[in-house]
Amino acid sequence: MEILAVIIFILGYLAIALEHPLKLNKTATALVTGVLVWVVIALLKGQSAVDGLSHHLASSAEILFFLLGAMTIVELVDAHQGFRVISKLIKTENPVKLLWISAIATFFLSALLDNLTTSIVMITLLRKLISEKETRMYYAGLVIIAANAGGAWSPIGDVTTTMLWIGGQISAIGIMKALILPSIVSLVLPLLFLSSKVKKMKLGISATEQTLSLSEEKDGNIMLWAGSLSLIAVPIFKTITHLPPYMGILLALGIVWIISEILHAEKDEEEKKPLSVAHALSKIDTSSILFFLGILLAIGALESQGYLEQLAVFLQNTVGNQNIIVILIGIASSIVDNVPLVAATMGMYSITDFPIDHQLWEFIAFCAGTGGSLLIIGSAAGVAVMGMENISFGWYLKKITLIGFLGYLAGALTYLALI
Repeated sequence: MEILAVIIFILGYLAIALEHPLKLNKTATALVTGVLVWVVIALLKGQSAVDGLSHHLASSAEILFFLLGAMTIVELVDAHQGFRVISKLIKTENPVKLLWISAIATFFLSALLDNLTTSIVMITLLRKLISEKETRMYYAGLVIIAANAGGAWSPIGDVTTTMLWIGGQISAIGIMKALILPSIVSLVLPLLFLSSKVKKMKLGISATEQTLSLSEEKDGNIMLWAGSLSLIAVPIFKTITHLPPYMGILLALGIVWIISEILHAEKDEEEKKPLSVAHALSKIDTSSILFFLGILLAIGALESQGYLEQLAVFLQNTVGNQNIIVILIGIASSIVDNVPLVAATMGMYSITDFPIDHQLWEFIAFCAGTGGSLLIIGSAAGVAVMGMENISFGWYLKKITLIGFLGYLAGALTYLALI
């Protein structure tokens, strides 16, 4: 009966992939899949399954709260027209130039913040610069690739790299030196391909921005700085306190919330309403958050049964070559969440046999981080963009996956050539 859980997961995954032909909302499918997989395990394991569910729900909730906080901060800054400053700086009518500017900005912001928050910010900005939906989807696809590439070489840019950093497998300076060049290569190749693709595309005419008064512009600048600095402070907060990132993002949200309340203290309720956190919460895509919950529940169920660890052991016994195994793990991370895959890999290999900054750990960080770009549901950045821009699994598979894979492979070969 245990195999039934795997079958349900596969069928659910296929339903998500075929969302548009089946006319089934991906969030509904993900939630049903996540619950049914746990139902099977509960019938088999009883109370131990309930304990396992509580454990996985706690880890899933950390990601969901982080996502909720980050999206709310971004929406609150946007409500105050805070991104006008940045959008004016990168505004251009040349589609190729805009593609390169947005890719480079995403790459370095992701290393400084994290790939999830950066994706949310960049998609919000691109909405102000590109009104053509089809064109913007290509830019969104590149944002996913750039965010994951930028997160891979920074100890705070991607959750899997952070796991390895906290676990003592890599050092901050070591991982940055080892992966910066492969990460750049994994972005530049898709960027070159997409440059030729968008060259003749129209950006469209962005919606005319309303004229702001001096006080409104001042409030927007204050909220931009407050939001940006609070997001930047999240990894610093984590490093100092060792508390999980969601605690930092909740603190950041609280601070930004207080600042917004102070700015509008003299206004009546009607004036404050569109500038409030309550309004920002109503604008965020809760459907994508629930989708993420369903996926994480389903993956947590498979991990609790040891299927992911069995997969890693199977690869070790059948493939043998560690570099090929890590490349395959990176590809697998586009299908199954990279967090449990990396956790299973950390359990497979001992830090005694593979000390800090060993090439195995560095290569795992790169492949698990950038491999998530191969499919749109393969990373937190991809899931967030999928929800914000309503990009289908099939569209991303047809238009972005191949160039993402070429970049992934080129980056991996670059790393292997450098060691």
